[in-house]
Amino acid sequence: MQEMLTNLATYGYLILFFYSLGGGMIALIAAGILSGGGSMNIWLSILIAFGANFLGDSALFYLTRFNKKEILPYLRKQRRNLALSQVLFKKYGSIIILFKKYIYGFKTLVPMAIALTKFSFMKFSILNFISSAIWAISVGLASFYAGNLIIKFYENNPKWLLPLFLIILILAIYFYFKKATKKQN
Repeated sequence: MQEMLTNLATYGYLILFFYSLGGGMIALIAAGILSGGGSMNIWLSILIAFGANFLGDSALFYLTRFNKKEILPYLRKQRRNLALSQVLFKKYGSIIILFKKYIYGFKTLVPMAIALTKFSFMKFSILNFISSAIWAISVGLASFYAGNLIIKFYENNPKWLLPLFLIILILAIYFYFKKATKKQN
């Protein structure tokens, strides 16, 4: 166990960086929990996730803006999600740059959808910088403090209680999404 924690402390920041280029929510949550346990530094984790997330979204925007012909064939399967991203951008404007960081599946498509419009790269970069900072701090600190609570709960209660709670939570989420995505007749 100690060897695994040492490896996570050694390679965790590198994993966090590469994972945060394309999304990074799960990696940042894991880094926050590990930071709560003392295996990683929370502020370094937040800084790495912020930088990688900012670079990843900026690269997606830039590559899409200047390589439309090469990128559009890869987006054929994502036409509906790309169209939805453009509709959300038109409806909510620049604020979608912040909120898309929390919505799984749209994180990579929104910068591409915005790049297909005439939206300024400089304006996108400024909003992306602010949004990446808010995202990294909020997710990092929330997972850090939640990780501390989970560790304390696990240490002070029967060992079977936390896995039971997690199983119930996962089942509840599964059945909620199954019901929410069920087609109406």
